[in-house]
Amino acid sequence: MTNPIAQQLRQTLTGILPPLSMPFDENGNLVKGALKAQVDFMIESGVRAVVVGGSTGEGHTLSSTEFVDAMTEAYEATAGRVPFVAGLIVQSTREAIDRVKALGDMKIAALQVTPVHYLFKPGLEATIEHFRAIYEETKVPVLIYNVIPWNYLSVDDMLAIMEAVPGVVGMKQSSGDVKSVSDLVLRSKPENIILTGIDALLYPSFALGAHGAISALTCAVPGVTVKLYNAVQAKDFETAKDIHFRLNALWNSMRHDNLPACVKYIQHRQGLPMFHPRAPMERVTEEQKRKIDAALVSVLELVDVRARAAA
Repeated sequence: MTNPIAQQLRQTLTGILPPLSMPFDENGNLVKGALKAQVDFMIESGVRAVVVGGSTGEGHTLSSTEFVDAMTEAYEATAGRVPFVAGLIVQSTREAIDRVKALGDMKIAALQVTPVHYLFKPGLEATIEHFRAIYEETKVPVLIYNVIPWNYLSVDDMLAIMEAVPGVVGMKQSSGDVKSVSDLVLRSKPENIILTGIDALLYPSFALGAHGAISALTCAVPGVTVKLYNAVQAKDFETAKDIHFRLNALWNSMRHDNLPACVKYIQHRQGLPMFHPRAPMERVTEEQKRKIDAALVSVLELVDVRARAAA
């Protein structure tokens, strides 16, 4: 039987869906009003939706109040121009539900939800009930964000969750596991949404049939990742391969333990204000900047940017 909830979203939550970075100042405080410029940048770059509260957005560091403030500001900045996805990186079913309910009547297209990530791993049935409760209590469709090494869901697990809970409409596969992307495309229902978060392998993920991406690079260089996705859809694989290797070099220049900080620096090189990660994450070092700048040159040749910082 076709899942009408998923079928509707498959028409909108495809393509590039960047997870916004979070604008923290030098003291780790959210900078009020700073998300609008980033939202505008994303939409001008041709993205299909925006995601707030993901890993690139350091969603795991946000207090309940900050979560509501960031979601509200970003949502208002979209002004209905693109769908809005809210990210939940929390440790309990209750907290996930409470956070969504705190957003009031906000029109949220979907929730991006990680499995719990602290020491204690629930079994499959408990995990199914976790996602079922989130959907039934909020009535917002759910995307599984499969990124937690301690609680990594198998292909069979994710298919079982989507089968058992119609409100779970799809998933985002991370951790470099392109085999799982292939298996999910092969085995999922046609209306399910299969997204990739595998930055180094966006091109092969798209070529295998992934419906889009939510990843650090989609936030760092949204216009280039849009070009990559569009090239694959047009079956222009030579162009796609060229973009892939440029992005691959950029990805290799970024230290992944402070990846959000690297993303913010790359955004800054395209004209956005320079913001910082929240401690104890390390800031971008001068050596990192040199490596990123060297790789960024060929990437930004592919798009028009509004401004660039002096080299």
